[in-house]
Amino acid sequence: MNVATIGTGWITEQFVDAVRESGKLTFAGAYSRSAEKADKLGAPRVFTDLNELAADKEIDVVYIASPNSLHFEQALLLMKNKKHIICEKPMFSTTKELEEAFKVADENGVFLFEAFRNLYTPNHDRLKEAIEKVGAVRHSFFQFIKYSSRYDNVLAGEEPNVFSPAFSGGALVDLGVYPISFAVSLFGKPKNISCHVMMLPTGVDGSGSVVLDYGDHTCTAMYSKITDSHLPGEIGGEEGTIVIDHIAPITSIEFKNRRTGEKEQLAVTEEENDMIYEAKVIAEIIESNDQEKYQYFRNVSEIVIQIMEEARRQTGIVFDVEK
Repeated sequence: MNVATIGTGWITEQFVDAVRESGKLTFAGAYSRSAEKADKLGAPRVFTDLNELAADKEIDVVYIASPNSLHFEQALLLMKNKKHIICEKPMFSTTKELEEAFKVADENGVFLFEAFRNLYTPNHDRLKEAIEKVGAVRHSFFQFIKYSSRYDNVLAGEEPNVFSPAFSGGALVDLGVYPISFAVSLFGKPKNISCHVMMLPTGVDGSGSVVLDYGDHTCTAMYSKITDSHLPGEIGGEEGTIVIDHIAPITSIEFKNRRTGEKEQLAVTEEENDMIYEAKVIAEIIESNDQEKYQYFRNVSEIVIQIMEEARRQTGIVFDVEK
């Protein structure tokens, strides 16, 4: 299948490398308003008109990595032209957008994926299988906390896209989506959530935490773009504890048996560019029309956006697309 890209940032470069190494997809084109930027990706074809890309019958899949607020309109146009979509997280700004997008995908017989790169990996699968080792889960903690160089611009009085409500930005949707989607992929939909954030003068959050109440256990998802952290993730149960070095990527999964004190390393060595797994898994789902796997990832996206929308409601974060 032939893939085209939208966006020219580092994440797109990494995805293009993954496509080339996947053996499942072929990099066939790149769209950007700047032909020069698109050309730097080394695409066989460069598009500066989105309608031209949408109409091109040689393109099967489009990877979208534009600013968050542009995802919805771009995805709809492309899906109406029978293109499968891989969209960077957060896929859309609101639940309403997501529901409409999946409706359009279904009507046009195409697949719509959110690029949760860490959920497609072998170590994520191994972690899911290992959870039963801890017995009844009673607590979990996941974080994605990484200082953003764009925060320096905020401190200088500017409003970069990633910290702007005009572009559906902020730490919750940019980094908080990682621990939230990670929890949902493992435990499903929580019964309730509560969110606390540190607001920035731009009108979005710089850091925060979301507590997911699963009834019999509580999961804490912490995130920040204004600090760094080196804390591991953890799943604690009555029979033991699993400690992971990070959620994206996972390179260590250690189970410690509470009764015996024995430790067991469960992780495997993965490719340095973990987007290779994303490219492979998505290509295989499309090729085989694997509706069961597709529904799993679709369900994660549906729950995650509901959680993030409720988190924003609780904390007063409003995007321009909602006004």
